Amino acid sequence: MSDIRKIAVVITARPSYSRVKSVLTAIKKHPKLELQLVVAASALLDRYGSAVNYIANDGFDISARVFNVLEGENLTAAAKTTGIGILELSTVFDNLKPDVVVTVADRFETMATAIAATYMNIPLAHIQGGEVTGNIDEKVRHSITKLADYHFAASENARDRIVRLGENPDMVFNTGCPSIDLAHEITGKTELGFNPYEKYGGVGSQPDLSNGYIVVMQHPVTNEYQASRKQIEATLEAVRKLDKPALWFWPNVDAGADGTSGGIRAFREKHELENVHFFKNMKGDDFLELLYFSDCLIGNSSVGIRECSFLGVPVVNIGSRQNRRDRGANVIDVGYDENEITQAINTQLSKKDRLGSNVYGGGDAGEQIADLLETLPLVFHKTISY
Repeated sequence: MSDIRKIAVVITARPSYSRVKSVLTAIKKHPKLELQLVVAASALLDRYGSAVNYIANDGFDISARVFNVLEGENLTAAAKTTGIGILELSTVFDNLKPDVVVTVADRFETMATAIAATYMNIPLAHIQGGEVTGNIDEKVRHSITKLADYHFAASENARDRIVRLGENPDMVFNTGCPSIDLAHEITGKTELGFNPYEKYGGVGSQPDLSNGYIVVMQHPVTNEYQASRKQIEATLEAVRKLDKPALWFWPNVDAGADGTSGGIRAFREKHELENVHFFKNMKGDDFLELLYFSDCLIGNSSVGIRECSFLGVPVVNIGSRQNRRDRGANVIDVGYDENEITQAINTQLSKKDRLGSNVYGGGDAGEQIADLLETLPLVFHKTISY
């Protein structure tokens, strides 16, 4: 029997890649580990930024590709996409025969990874479990926690919550969030090192960024998906009236994404957006660099709660998508109200000092996780009594 452990990491969406890039790098470099990288779902699709291209360009070999996204961007499509994922990933795992499968965070497709590995008696490691948000992501996240054998939490509160869910404390670790590893590398930079328009294209006007700019990233909320168009319109109005260049990123593939993207397209046809440029996607490290030198992030992405907390970037967090997640002092929470959003943006733009936080770790999560994957006993059953 080989003493090299095969670690299958499944990436299902563009945010998942940036969240675990440092883990992939650490596994790839580790002398006792073999990386088996599986790319699936929206990470393969051009419509959502072709994250697979960035993965390949970063030098990672892809062991398998799983096309399982069903069109529709509604709850039925999400459920069926998960079902197709279970079917396809089971075949992939049967072929690769990994010693451990690693799944990331809480997107609905990650449930397929967890179920397939569990039913095949393959030890399952979960990154970013134990957090709370109050929407469908929380159901997925906690369900994966109950299926997982190893837990790599991003904060101490998350670790404690996993233990309270009944998991063996010896298998629960506060490694910090791997995405902070990338943010840590950005802090040494003194200026934006690339032209986003030239490097990433996109559509819309190209406002001058030399006097500052904001970044916008707002996704639909799965349990509020029918209101996604109305919710995005409030943000669009606030940003349109703001005398500030805005770099706006396209939403994730979630239920309600058609409402969000349709609202953006309709708004662009109705209004002249001289200060806004739209992007599909951007490499994780470039995106963090863009955030680091921005004046504020607006929307509901977890990057505002995690990486921006570490970097000290001011954030206006809109709505319920990040409810109850650990926060730094950089975040102002508002509802889906144009005036609230505008007031919060102006408050954040007026701040002179930036205070970072280590609530999600200090930048060495990837190496910690790789070392644990090499040393932990291979188990696929629960060892604690309730």
